[in-house]
Parts: sequence; C-alpha cells; structure tokens
Amino acid sequence: MFNVERNIVILFLMVLLSGCAISYKFNGANINYQTTHSISIADFPNNAAMVNPTLSSDLTEGIREMFQRQTRLEVLRKGGDLELEGEIIGYDISQGAISTNSYAAESKLTIRVTVHFTNNIYPEESFDKTYSAYQTFDASQLLTDVQDELCAVIIKEIAESIYNDTVAKW
Repeated sequence: MFNVERNIVILFLMVLLSGCAISYKFNGANINYQTTHSISIADFPNNAAMVNPTLSSDLTEGIREMFQRQTRLEVLRKGGDLELEGEIIGYDISQGAISTNSYAAESKLTIRVTVHFTNNIYPEESFDKTYSAYQTFDASQLLTDVQDELCAVIIKEIAESIYNDTVAKW
C-alpha cells in the first residue's frame, strides 16, 4: 500500500512539474516590454580635442547594435520610450608604464563619453553620466597602426556599460 501511495505522489508531482517552465534571461535586461517598446539613440558627435574621424559613427553604431542584439526594443533615431544621447568628450593618448631606461614602454588610449539617458516611462530612472574606457599598446607602435583594434574594444566596453546602467540595472 505504501508503494502505491508513493507512486501516486510521484506521478502527481511529475504531472504538476511538467506544466511548469523555468525561464532565464542571459542578456541581463530588466525591461517591462508591456510599457517600454522603443529606445532612441541619437548620433554621438565627436567633440574631443583629438579627433578620430570614424569614432562618432563607430560608437553610435556600437551602442545601437548592443540594444538590437540584447533587447526586443525598437531602436529609433528619436522619440523612443527610452532616449540616449551624448557626445565624445575625450580621445586621449598618455604614457603608460615606464621601462628601465626611462622611456615609455606602453601608451594608453582613453575614450570618454558623456551620456544623457531619459526614461520617458519611469522618469526617476533618468540620469547623466560620463563613461571612460582605455586600452594600452606598446609605445613603439604608432597609434594609426593599432587604433581601429583598440577603439573596437573600447567601444564595446563603453556600450556594455551604458547598456548595463540603462536597462540591465547592474
């Protein structure tokens, strides 16, 4: 009799649990898609003293692609439920590590971006923030030889930081 009751309980649990589904989101987005449908991402002009001619479009597209890949939000140029705008305020080269002969062994490329985020659905989540990221490279190399690769890594890091602060809330 005990085995029959146990089997009934196990069968009941199996039927009950088979109707349950566990869902995980690995993109980290914390978006209420019932109220928030779109994000507008304006072009990020390059207002840095030192100008990389493709940085503005590369950064803007990097941010747009991040939201297109990681969310179901419609990405617009303006008028979204969420709005991102900003500018590149720094594109700087500085000396990094010094070698034993007192010459620079590394150089560092730093990009700084200011962002104004407006959440038109939940205005209390709006903010202004500056993001900065850098990559180092061997000081014997010319910036022109490595800047495309360095900028791609920096842009990805900045785009991820913006994404995390705006919709992932990390």
